[in-house]
Amino acid sequence: MKVEIENPRIKCYKCMRPSITCICKHINAFDTKTRFIILMHPKEYKKEKNGTGHMTKLQLENSEIIVGVDFTNNKRVNEILTQEESNSFLLYPGNDSFNLSTRKASEMNSFMGNHPLIFILDGTWPCARKMLKLSQNLQQLKRVSFDNEIKSKFIIKQQPEPLCLSTIESVYTVLNLLKEGNVEQCDTKDFLVPFEKMIASQVEYILNPPLNSYRPNKNKALTPKNRYKKNAQRNIIFNEES
Repeated sequence: MKVEIENPRIKCYKCMRPSITCICKHINAFDTKTRFIILMHPKEYKKEKNGTGHMTKLQLENSEIIVGVDFTNNKRVNEILTQEESNSFLLYPGNDSFNLSTRKASEMNSFMGNHPLIFILDGTWPCARKMLKLSQNLQQLKRVSFDNEIKSKFIIKQQPEPLCLSTIESVYTVLNLLKEGNVEQCDTKDFLVPFEKMIASQVEYILNPPLNSYRPNKNKALTPKNRYKKNAQRNIIFNEES
């Protein structure tokens, strides 16, 4: 059933989504021992009403967003690194990364410490690679990664390959692995609810656009974004542009 609305472009300035699909009532922020620094590419910051970096920030009290491309001389990033140098990590895959999926609790505690700080690159894969290539300070960080065995629920976005996850799904996975390693004690059961509600509302909009929508859907068919790019070499984190 189509719904008529007065002004579909009014935005909620907390979740940055159109007011009719605001997810703020589903936000349930909680504290974590781990601090997450979301390094957001300017393109991601400007363009994505469906981006999950901002949503992740809303769900985590102990987090912040820093926008940029080259963080080598970024005052805030370097300030954080100076304060937390021994416990700072970059979530990024690679053969030299500390795999959270395969380590014992004793190893994880020894490596991560009591209050780890994890930097996350939030952008498309090409943007994330550029951010890391330019940021000399990030290149010096110890890296952590995980083995992903689930498909992303982000069916309205195209990913480099089936096992790539959005930013919020990646953080959710990391938190659960840190809980298994006794580094975290937070309750993550509702962490993905805003993300799931956002997907549901987007699907509903595609299938039943408002009467005054400027992009009426003629066939009302939803085609999940499951046509993944071939020859992808990495298998976790970051949203890929459609």
